[in-house]
Amino acid sequence: MEVNPLIAARWSPRAFDATAEVGPPVVRVLLEAARWAASHGNTQPARFLVGYRGDDTFERIFEALRPGNRTWAWRASVLLVGAVATVDERGPLPNTEFGLGLAVQNLVLQAVELGLVAHQVGGFSPEALREAFAIPGDARPVVVVAVGVLGDADDLPEDLAARERRERVRKPLAETAFTGEWGRPAFE
Repeated sequence: MEVNPLIAARWSPRAFDATAEVGPPVVRVLLEAARWAASHGNTQPARFLVGYRGDDTFERIFEALRPGNRTWAWRASVLLVGAVATVDERGPLPNTEFGLGLAVQNLVLQAVELGLVAHQVGGFSPEALREAFAIPGDARPVVVVAVGVLGDADDLPEDLAARERRERVRKPLAETAFTGEWGRPAFE
């Protein structure tokens, strides 16, 4: 048995083609994939802000990024803010990050299926996004996702280009899946 090639092909590059465009029809498909993600009690807490390179939404998301992420994220075709709704008509929602995480993974895998790449970003100011977009108190920005067409690593600063070129390594299951007691590998 093999891991689905779509999953194995997923990675988070920083090299985007700054001339490529990803338009609303494609982003709609990405967000539809996100919408179908599982969530705790079907609460569907994932919310998204969508900015296309060159528009005001993209610029406001971009300005909320930490400086190191700005060195490459400007090349992405789309910047998305993934946020969570923290309450609904029943009250506070549990496990909202779980729901958003699954939604973002669906979105990213759909991007791979469409020949695109995506990079999830934690280096941003939630307060700047909250202010820039009047995000209400019952919603919380959690992640920014850059989406676009894979570009050339040579267009990145050398330290980031080197990271793009290095071999992808994942921890072995023996370090992440246990049985019987914590630390006893479920698989060798």
